Amino acid sequence: MTITTSTLTHSGMSFSVRRAGTSGPVVLLLHGFPDDNHSFDLQLLALAEAGYQAVAPMMRGYEPGSQSPKNLYHLTHLAADVFAFMDGLGVKKCHLIGHDWGALTAYVAAALKPKKFLSVTTLAIPHLRRGLKGVSEVPMQLLKSSYILLMQLPKVSELIVERDDYAFIETLWRRWSPDWLFGAEELEQVKTTFRQPGVVKAATQYYRCLLSPLSLSAQQSWSLLTSQIEVPVLALAGENDGCMDARMYEPLMQSQDFDKGLSVDCLPGAGHFLHREQPLVVNGLILEWLAGHGGG
Repeated sequence: MTITTSTLTHSGMSFSVRRAGTSGPVVLLLHGFPDDNHSFDLQLLALAEAGYQAVAPMMRGYEPGSQSPKNLYHLTHLAADVFAFMDGLGVKKCHLIGHDWGALTAYVAAALKPKKFLSVTTLAIPHLRRGLKGVSEVPMQLLKSSYILLMQLPKVSELIVERDDYAFIETLWRRWSPDWLFGAEELEQVKTTFRQPGVVKAATQYYRCLLSPLSLSAQQSWSLLTSQIEVPVLALAGENDGCMDARMYEPLMQSQDFDKGLSVDCLPGAGHFLHREQPLVVNGLILEWLAGHGGG
């Protein structure tokens, strides 16, 4: 199996796509921050080998052609991209996998149009319906999430991400996945993505759109983000995640919030980028999950 590249479009924007497999159910994979769609290369190949069409688009703003002219990076807009991707692929239903911001997007897309998804798999981000309860039980999460406040300052956050040849990316990777021995090529690939014009501004704008209380799109996003999910959900966490404390999953992931079923797995020795760190384990869990929910 090999990975090929193509393009999908939505509202005048163009999204680069990495994909593997030419037949079978479609699996759409959404990356997070700071990362890009190369993040899922080992999942693409494993899924294709198992009989799926695996498709990993670059998220909105992560390349010049997909940057929103009005800085619209709310979760509702990211979910709209997902539906456009499905239209472009000619599929009415698919499996959805998301890591980090891709996970948040997956929760919102599933809340908006649950009948379009056979299943949802989220990596490193729990559902936020019971977010306040989670923070009250795991106050350490406030410290781990403090970087989000930095992102509210446009120029400052952009300068911090860019300085010293994007050393901030490596800092977050090491802090969020302390046991991950990533290679120089992996890091350079993501830095190359962030070096493109406008990418840092767009990627950090995600956080500003998330916390913009006067924005109707932000209000709608939070309403959907805290809605019950009517799609089967597999949630995977890394025990040593330095970004999202794994202890958050117990108070946040309650079966009564997932009408079609919920399965949660916490991987020992893994951090925030668990699919990159332990691809064989993650791939096995995903393939088993998909097979039981309309898979190939």
